[in-house]
Amino acid sequence: MRPAGRSETDSLYFDYPHFPFVRPPELDGETVRHSVAIVGAGPVGVTAALELARHGIASVVLDDKATVNDGSRAICISRHSLEILQQLGVDAPFKERGLGWTQGRTYFRDREIYRFRMPHSDQERYYPMVNLQQQYIERFLIDKAHASERIEMRWQSAVTGVRQEDGGVTLEVATPEGDYRLECGYLLAADGGRSRIREFLGLSLHGQAYEGRYVIADVRLKSDFPTERRAFFHSHAMPDTTILVHKQPDDIWRIDYQLGPDEDPEQAVEEASIREKVGLIVREVMHEGDDWELEWWSLYKAYTLALDDYRHGRVLFIGDSAHLVPIFGVRGLNNGLADAANAGWKLACVLKGQAPDRLLDSYSPERRGATLDVFANAGKSTRFMTPPTRGYQLMRNAALALAFHNDYASGFANPRQVTPYTYAESPLTLADDPAFEEGPVPGAPLINRRLGDDDFLLDHLGRGFNLLHFSEEGRVDSALQQSVEALQARGIDLTLLRVARSPGIEGSLVDVDGSLFAGYGAEPGSAYLARPDRHIAARWKTLSPAALETALKLAQGWTLEGERS
Repeated sequence: MRPAGRSETDSLYFDYPHFPFVRPPELDGETVRHSVAIVGAGPVGVTAALELARHGIASVVLDDKATVNDGSRAICISRHSLEILQQLGVDAPFKERGLGWTQGRTYFRDREIYRFRMPHSDQERYYPMVNLQQQYIERFLIDKAHASERIEMRWQSAVTGVRQEDGGVTLEVATPEGDYRLECGYLLAADGGRSRIREFLGLSLHGQAYEGRYVIADVRLKSDFPTERRAFFHSHAMPDTTILVHKQPDDIWRIDYQLGPDEDPEQAVEEASIREKVGLIVREVMHEGDDWELEWWSLYKAYTLALDDYRHGRVLFIGDSAHLVPIFGVRGLNNGLADAANAGWKLACVLKGQAPDRLLDSYSPERRGATLDVFANAGKSTRFMTPPTRGYQLMRNAALALAFHNDYASGFANPRQVTPYTYAESPLTLADDPAFEEGPVPGAPLINRRLGDDDFLLDHLGRGFNLLHFSEEGRVDSALQQSVEALQARGIDLTLLRVARSPGIEGSLVDVDGSLFAGYGAEPGSAYLARPDRHIAARWKTLSPAALETALKLAQGWTLEGERS
């Protein structure tokens, strides 16, 4: 919602683009079969299209809108998500525009009781968290998609029906110039929490809805306060309300405040009420002046809901169409981007004939497992931020009161920020080598390390599977080298990264300070196999050609009994 007299795209700081309708060939009677259709041009859907394009797969993206979503909405991008964006070649505008941050504060009765710091060092290219309004997130991704020859964006195109058959999916599409049918081999449903695709297939989300409601408001305000998350409990200005404050680019501040149990939600989102509450927070809680402008607001309710299965035949659900998670801990967008990367590389492998269709069966256990992990952590945060019962509220207030007088109890106010999920139980993950005592375990994402000025390990990853091999001077055993070359000759997208303690073989990544070897718990001969989404499929203290082939087969969904020659 926007203040009276302003349209939904009349922003104080953002110029909303207009995406025209382009008449598709199907409206003129042409029969076109697309490899992949994606419904929903939000951040998750477009990220999936870019991931497919990265692997050489074309897709068509449909959305019923003619511009990006209004309002800041999802604003916090995690380091892991920024690394996804780096692989897509679209991270530069995010770094340039976004505001990085490493810490947050929690206040009780206007006194700071807890300060959390997220791990960060010069070994990382990106901040652990970057704040950027969703309009910018969508615009940067869409600009990249429009520039791709492998992505067709179809705006002002509403899907009105879905029919799934053994060989593909047919969509009924309504446009300003008439209706048509779109045929595709696979469908990625990225059409949000109110997914029509989910509805058409008769599917429902299951889980829990929380009692509390929050108003989300964007205001323009000049302030020198640093970029960090602030949470306020029982402030003197609004003693019965939980308040969250985030700084965004363009002097925009995101303010979330909880409605009281007796407040009428409809009245709470009236402009006069918004101005009254926001003005009180700006003055009495943020300690800023009255020189602020109201930009946008909305109403939010917390849920932990998910589909029982994210794959239904040739339809894969990604993002909010598959799950709804609370905003606390900034998990919604980041979880959705990981969905897109996971589904994208697997679907590309299947379509290129590098993997059987059952590779897609691993998508649901991996990403639903990540969702359930989010539920476990975000549920705790949500119950703390918005106690669902009087008993929870009493316990929460007691914990805050204890932290008010005792530093050791301040951890009760930890917001549990999002962390990437480890696919330890995935059917694609090989059992760990027990000889390792340090380093990321199979299923976890690769960790980054600095190699030089503006040069990091993850900058060197290939688009497919990556084999990190550790040695003194970058030398690889001849049998292993021949095995890698043979796998590449068979069409497997595999990049060999030689990690050396000292300069030797040309092209090796030199671990000048030992941080790569230490971070990976490696010694000469050690190796890590990483999937296209940077998650580790297997690791070995000493790698043999046979072990490499076994891990690759498993990670691509083939059986280990020799189904693929």
